[in-house]
Amino acid sequence: MKGTLFWSVRRELWENRSVYLGPLAVAAVFLIGFLVSLVRLPGRIRAAQALGPARLQEVVELPYVMIAIMLMAIFLIVAAYYCLDALYGERRDRSILFWKSMPVSDLTTVLSKASIPILVLPLLTFAVTMVTQLIMLLASSVVLAGAGMSAATLWAHVSFFDVSLANFLHIVAYHGLWYAPFYGWLLLASAWAKRAPLLWAALPPLAVIALERIAFDTSYLADMVRYRFMGSAESGAPAGGMSMEMLAPDAVGQFLMSPGMWAGLAVTAVFLFAAARLHRSRGPV
Repeated sequence: MKGTLFWSVRRELWENRSVYLGPLAVAAVFLIGFLVSLVRLPGRIRAAQALGPARLQEVVELPYVMIAIMLMAIFLIVAAYYCLDALYGERRDRSILFWKSMPVSDLTTVLSKASIPILVLPLLTFAVTMVTQLIMLLASSVVLAGAGMSAATLWAHVSFFDVSLANFLHIVAYHGLWYAPFYGWLLLASAWAKRAPLLWAALPPLAVIALERIAFDTSYLADMVRYRFMGSAESGAPAGGMSMEMLAPDAVGQFLMSPGMWAGLAVTAVFLFAAARLHRSRGPV
């Protein structure tokens, strides 16, 4: 099964180039804009130094936080689009008839598709983010050295190892594993829908939330969705502007071993099992 799963994942990457072209395109556009803005970097650093350490840290870290957030946003968009089309698309274009003739089980097919938003896309986004930020650091260092300024100020505030670790933990642990129930639900909607999978993914939860509110005057499901998507109140970004500290969970071990994490993975497993059963019975649309 391992070999079949590996080749099934490779097939998904071959057929869905947006998985890696999206993050690469965003990184390239941002990098071009950043390189153009470097002509003003020495002046911004001098002005920030005059205003104190806090302002200097904000000015230095802001571009690196922005590219990380932009790539995380495109990651979520690509992941949602991919999940909604993953099982519905092959029924729409009737390629499901060909793949069902191959010696690949329905569970393996669904697991290969689930691995893209849960594991492959987070790792790819992290790699693109890391390479982009390294290029930004090196280019900024060259510009500061050319202006007669020390690049130590830059590297003191943007430690590449710490930044990379923060990005890895946030993208892979949070946007990959913590959001896994969302991806599982979208894949289930993709396997179920005969048309408009986005509506099938969105309307049932909204209907249940509205019914719960009207009938019982409670909002348990809405609170669960909000907690899963936004995190707990303690996980919010620190006040005072954007910084690299907002990207890393405070307690990684506690985060990974929390009941919410494992409950979410259990719910994801249920969604994926149901999607595999539907994939077995569903035909072309």
